[in-house]
Amino acid sequence: MGDMNANRSIRKRICRALFGMILLEGALVSFEAASSLRINQAPELPALKRNEFRAPGTLSPPPAARIRAHATAKPANAADKTPTGPPREDAVLHRKLAIPGKFLITRKGHTFGGDLRIGDLNGDGRCDFLVYRCNHGAPRGAHMGGMKPTFLGAFDLDGKDLWSVGGGGNHPSRPMSVAVKDWTGDGADDVICFWHKPQPDLEADWQSLADAVLQLRDGRTGQLLREAAPKAITERRRKDPVGANWVHQRLLIANFRGLPEPREIAVKLGDTYVALDEHFNVLWTYRTEWVKYSQCPAYIPAVGDIDGDGRDELLTGYHLLDDDGSVMWKRKLGANMDSVAIDRWDGAMRAICSGFGHVMTADGQAVLSLGGTLAPHGQEVRVADFDRNHPGNEMALRAFGHTPTIHVVGSATGKIIRTIELQFSPTNVGMEPVWWNGRDQPALLFNGGWLWDLEQGKGWTLPGLPPPNGGEVHRMAFHHVIAANLCGDEREELVVWDPTAKNVFIYTQKGVDESIVPDYRHGPRQYNPRLMD
Repeated sequence: MGDMNANRSIRKRICRALFGMILLEGALVSFEAASSLRINQAPELPALKRNEFRAPGTLSPPPAARIRAHATAKPANAADKTPTGPPREDAVLHRKLAIPGKFLITRKGHTFGGDLRIGDLNGDGRCDFLVYRCNHGAPRGAHMGGMKPTFLGAFDLDGKDLWSVGGGGNHPSRPMSVAVKDWTGDGADDVICFWHKPQPDLEADWQSLADAVLQLRDGRTGQLLREAAPKAITERRRKDPVGANWVHQRLLIANFRGLPEPREIAVKLGDTYVALDEHFNVLWTYRTEWVKYSQCPAYIPAVGDIDGDGRDELLTGYHLLDDDGSVMWKRKLGANMDSVAIDRWDGAMRAICSGFGHVMTADGQAVLSLGGTLAPHGQEVRVADFDRNHPGNEMALRAFGHTPTIHVVGSATGKIIRTIELQFSPTNVGMEPVWWNGRDQPALLFNGGWLWDLEQGKGWTLPGLPPPNGGEVHRMAFHHVIAANLCGDEREELVVWDPTAKNVFIYTQKGVDESIVPDYRHGPRQYNPRLMD
């Protein structure tokens, strides 16, 4: 009987490998259909060795038998070797802003500012910057740094400091719970954030939010306008053994009530989603039973109006929650559901889910499912019009975990247009679409300090951008980016920074007209930046 069971198990594994069948709550989607998506039939490349990556720009659908090599390979000198490539000829370093010296801190001989957010904090129509640091990170490993904001420092486009509050702290473990949005209606963006408020009789560390409060601060002065400690937040504790599901805490600005301007906040705290109004009253909460590493919903949810009722929904990857927190659909679509988006797909708003490469309707129907063979670990997904030769938006899907390989999938056909090997970056996260040439041209993709044209499969470096130095104080090293129109000419600039460094780099296109008076517009891609997944 044991041999029969073993043989049966082997046969099952073989069948799954051959046919890639996945179960979607009773609906079988076969790999036979998914395999037809691989239309870029480039010659097969030699199998990857364990310490090898392909050259940036390589175009090839990775054969299913070689997926494991993609998922485990690492560059031979990942810690001290930065990929080199041609510079982007139309890119210029518009400004290199030094974070004000009074905002810097030194830890173990290393001086840095912290993570960053942007917005028009003083109401003058230009973009300003907010640097922040946090307390309470894990003592070692991937979650070192800090999770509870304890320092905020604001400065303008000329590098002049505007105000600061708090002090100390460390670089955030991940982009943490700090958002910038006009909350008072005075024309200047304000700061909404968690804040570390230790109490003598209360023991808490990075695994608890018992000593955190939610604050609203005036963007012009940093003055505290509102503070609350909702139990729905302070009672939360880490539950997942690995911790990855807990450390990704991000305040998302949402519009759950259909107001003229978004005035709600959504935050995921491990297994619990909390929605609050502008006064920090809890509107609703939702708790998921899935918390284990690789088997939990997206680390950072997404908000957007998918059903056209004028109110936002919240997408977790395994759930779509309506504006009142009720469940519109619930499906454990695939493992490693690391990244989600609500965006336009083939003419309609859809739920874009990285796990096994899914696109879902508002009522839970699968429009696209690449499956676990083509997309076994959907680390990141970004949606934009990347290719003028294909109608509608495309999906850029980092399909094999923390590796440089991405699929470009067309919304009109549901097929993989091409598979591209991006350049290696230390964590292989942080993709972001940028309308570099304006909205009437295909978007480019920022990845780890490079700009990529996904239509051509080519990437370029940004002039004067140093390699990330996070390895000196943290095992993670990365460049964050927010794309925004800072120069007023309808093209987007790049705001690039390293949370463990001292400068902010702003890139624009050659020929920018300096006489144009900037009229910075703070939209969802700026106040809800993805940054990394």
